[in-house]
Amino acid sequence: MALGRTYAVALVGLNGYIVEVEADIGQTLPAFVILGLPDASLNEAKERIRSAAQNSGIPLSRRKITANLIPASLPKRGSGFDLAIAMAALLASNDVRSTGRTVFIAELGLDGRLRPVRGVLPAVMAAVRAGYADIVVAQANAAEAELVPGARVQGYATLARLAFDFGADPQELALDFEPEPEPEPGEAEAGAETPSLTPPDMRDVSGQGDARKALEVAAAGAHHLLLTGPPGAGKTMLAERLPGLLPDLADAEAMEVTAIHSLCALTSASLQLVRRPPYENPHHTATSAAIIGGGSGLPRPGAASRAHRGVLFLDEAPEYERRVLDALRQPLESGELVLHRSAGTAAYPARFQLVLAANPCPCGKATGKGIDCICTPTMRRRYLARLSGPLLDRVDIQLKVERVSLAEFGQPGAEEDTATIAARVRAARERQLARLLPFGMETNAQVPGRVLRGALRLGAPTTRILDHALERGVLTARGYDRVLRLAWTLADLGLRDVPAADDIGRALNLRQAAVAA
Repeated sequence: MALGRTYAVALVGLNGYIVEVEADIGQTLPAFVILGLPDASLNEAKERIRSAAQNSGIPLSRRKITANLIPASLPKRGSGFDLAIAMAALLASNDVRSTGRTVFIAELGLDGRLRPVRGVLPAVMAAVRAGYADIVVAQANAAEAELVPGARVQGYATLARLAFDFGADPQELALDFEPEPEPEPGEAEAGAETPSLTPPDMRDVSGQGDARKALEVAAAGAHHLLLTGPPGAGKTMLAERLPGLLPDLADAEAMEVTAIHSLCALTSASLQLVRRPPYENPHHTATSAAIIGGGSGLPRPGAASRAHRGVLFLDEAPEYERRVLDALRQPLESGELVLHRSAGTAAYPARFQLVLAANPCPCGKATGKGIDCICTPTMRRRYLARLSGPLLDRVDIQLKVERVSLAEFGQPGAEEDTATIAARVRAARERQLARLLPFGMETNAQVPGRVLRGALRLGAPTTRILDHALERGVLTARGYDRVLRLAWTLADLGLRDVPAADDIGRALNLRQAAVAA
């Protein structure tokens, strides 16, 4: 008997690695052994493959089949290896001809149909980067796999049809069985006709001129934002409208975002790239694993990674666990989450805009004169202290949102709409890109201090007020740089080439309007 060899892809986070699948048929009693650090779901492939091959008209050998997944030291999980192992076993028994450098990614059903799996997009991206352009997937995953440039994708519904195309004897194959792929959970709903929902518009927000301007500045420079105010002031409404102000994602960004959603099974049989910035709004009872990422075995992405290139909104921020909030400090700086677990380490991109919303106190009435507030000063300090100083130091804009007055509330539609503001945001982003492209950056929020105090250094008269704030200890060194970034964004929105002293003052005001007990 010959040795069968095919190829698959193992995903560790969003990074994929080519796995060489070897199959050997021995001379001993029937058995099926899978080597190479398989997890429980991969070990179960033995029974799925035998039944699928039997019901496809090409039963596997009754002798011992040994499947080896190389490299053996790389952990492998999931049912996406089923098809590669089955084709390697059929090659070893000469039931099909050579498959060359084709990569197989699909789960097998007991009846022989090919079922879709999660993470097809990042897996195909990894295969193409490694030089394996020929890809075979389940028919339901074909549209998603074809999003990868350079991939030659073939989608199949059954193992029998696949074996026929690779040289199996058609007289024995169950080719008359060609089922329609069953929709995955949520796929039927996605394909059904649903009324189109109008995206939230800034025109719905009455008044709140300062908050609207702060939201525009946050969108233009990709800055993080904290909104503090009483219940009903419009904090959630404002946060929900931030994604609508952001520009569409570029090709590389859209591929990153779609790959994460594919890994999370948020897109079933995707037909196109995700072009709009995502929006994640986890509940305040969410665990660290739900927001940061985790789970058994290799860690999976959480809400922070799903919000990559978009907005992560934490409503009622002081109600979140302190360790969950503090865990966001690292991705706010690096734009990446590296999760270490006993089964391995996974890295996920997490360059999101953080929007925090908080009440001024537990009862929410410590606004204005605060005569209706029932909270003691100690309760207020303890409540707001859940937002740690190091976390707030990374939030560029910290704004108080007051209640809407009757005069403002009685003028619906008097404010600018989302499209008008988004046009100014796009123009500001274009100015940033032209200025920062030589430094390998796209937005003001990404500019490091060495560039702000180097090639983009402002004159001493312009930064005098900022220098005094640093000397008095009002600002940290990180806060100093973040005010400069805000000033550059204000200049971009004002179509000015360089920030003026007024821009520094406005930026410092946006930075220092922090939560007060």
